[in-house]
Amino acid sequence: MPEYKAPIRDMKFVMQELLDCDSHYQKLGYEDASLDMVDAIMSEAAKFTEQVIAPINKTGDEQGCTWNDGVVTTPDGFKEAYQQYVEGGWPTLAQNVDFGGQGLPHSLNTALNEFFSAANHSFAMYPGLSHGALATIEEHGSEVQKNTFIPKLVEGTWTGTMCLTEPHCGTDLGMLRTKAELNDDGSYAITGTKIFISAGEHDLSDNIVHIVIARIPGSPEGSRGISLFIVPKFNVTDTGEVSDRNAVTCGSIEHKMGINANATCVINFDGAKGYLIGEINRGLNCMFTFMNAARLGVASEGVAAADASFQGALAYAQDRLQMRSLSGVKNPNGPADPIIVHPDVRRMLLTQKSIAEGGRALIGYLAQLVDIGHASKDEAEKAIAESKLALLTPIAKAFLTELGLECTSHGVQVFGGHGFIKEWGMEQLMRDTKISCLYEGTTGIQALDLLARKILGSKGEILKPFGAEVTAFCVANAGDEAMQEFIQPIMTFGGDWQKMTETLGLKAMQNPDEIGAASVDYLMYSGYLTLAYFWAKMAKVAQDKLAASDDDKAFYQAKIKTARFYFQRILPRANGHAACVANGAESMMALDSEEFIF
Repeated sequence: MPEYKAPIRDMKFVMQELLDCDSHYQKLGYEDASLDMVDAIMSEAAKFTEQVIAPINKTGDEQGCTWNDGVVTTPDGFKEAYQQYVEGGWPTLAQNVDFGGQGLPHSLNTALNEFFSAANHSFAMYPGLSHGALATIEEHGSEVQKNTFIPKLVEGTWTGTMCLTEPHCGTDLGMLRTKAELNDDGSYAITGTKIFISAGEHDLSDNIVHIVIARIPGSPEGSRGISLFIVPKFNVTDTGEVSDRNAVTCGSIEHKMGINANATCVINFDGAKGYLIGEINRGLNCMFTFMNAARLGVASEGVAAADASFQGALAYAQDRLQMRSLSGVKNPNGPADPIIVHPDVRRMLLTQKSIAEGGRALIGYLAQLVDIGHASKDEAEKAIAESKLALLTPIAKAFLTELGLECTSHGVQVFGGHGFIKEWGMEQLMRDTKISCLYEGTTGIQALDLLARKILGSKGEILKPFGAEVTAFCVANAGDEAMQEFIQPIMTFGGDWQKMTETLGLKAMQNPDEIGAASVDYLMYSGYLTLAYFWAKMAKVAQDKLAASDDDKAFYQAKIKTARFYFQRILPRANGHAACVANGAESMMALDSEEFIF
């Protein structure tokens, strides 16, 4: 099993040198988030991930969760690790002080979540869903609901879930059948079945708070008639204590491709007591609070997977001897050279490194936009941040998970036949990561959200704030000769992005299928260009650091060399996606359904 090491040096580079988190935090009023405090928290998180949750990753995969008459038991070590997680105060880090949280920035918590996910994806998901439940209740719940449920969720003694999918109803939530009938006391009786509920039942916490979408009888059909409810596993007293068992049961757990140590549950609600969140028939609007938070979390899973796979592949490539270098012997005292000397192995390792580090920068940037939305007093600044988040969230979620999965495939490939063998842990990373491409809306759904709803729906207006930022960076560095290898491609690809968008808008007016046919390629093009921008920014920081001092010279030189690899070997992939967009929908839609024969 690869030995995971939290990438503290690179995380500090992103947070402190690239994104200047110190100024960012002080401006927003996070006085406690000093550099010393951030460093101390990050070091403790690294110890926890490396010493507590990484060691139970393999056994968790091998044992999986077990189900017995509705009771789910997590693998050996998970309950003890979760108790340490709670005792360490990790669930409280970025939560509201009014409910027992530490009030630290969202972006700091996001950085640590990458460590947790990379060390043990299955474990990280148990507390991970609670953050979305918390945000939903805090933003849309009543004062009673907040005071009843949030403190326990903050401290981690209760966990949360999101219950959307039904056996007949996936992304098209308007087809749901779960119903909510009004009780005499103002609560609702929730009846229905939800599937694919991550952490829906387990033995880690005292209670599980389900956030459930359902339809009140008489509500409009489709998504306009969806309402949102809090449904606890155990009913709660007026003083916030656990009471009798609610009519919520786990019917079974899924036997899955990966994340075996996380219970993916079928949850049955048999007249369970639930509490309306927000207004009747406004559930989907409330649910987006949960979903948007979850999408950024899933994007981070893609980065975590890329980095974990890179770490394992790098260690193996430096140690494994095989053949001689094409350019001459590199290990004269051994029978062969380490495989890291071979160009194709370098290609895979640098792909992993460039995606992990570029993705880390993008996630860090998005997390700071969330900070601004939470804490800024400047409404104009908040509006710009929200616009950038709306544009970049579907890109980050889909692009980084697709590339994260690719990176885990490279990890298996670097190991060769050994990568296919379970004892090395590389195939587990690949199995565990595929789900991230599906969670919170598949790549195709994210692409439609980006192109149809966000970009064409706004007539391109949503592109302007982020586009202006990228343009300003290019203009500011136009006279820097050392930056031209990065600036010129961004300007070229950025101009083509704008033209592509305009052309698609015109084509879509003639044939709406053009949107669906182009959407995934359009999103991937957008992702490659977006990561290029962050790699250019990282190269600029590294160049400035090298010009100022010889300190940490190797680190900054590696940044520039990795940026160069990204621009020369990864960014050109965008041209293929552009060609697919230009070729349109005709060939894709030419076959009638009955012509799909074999």
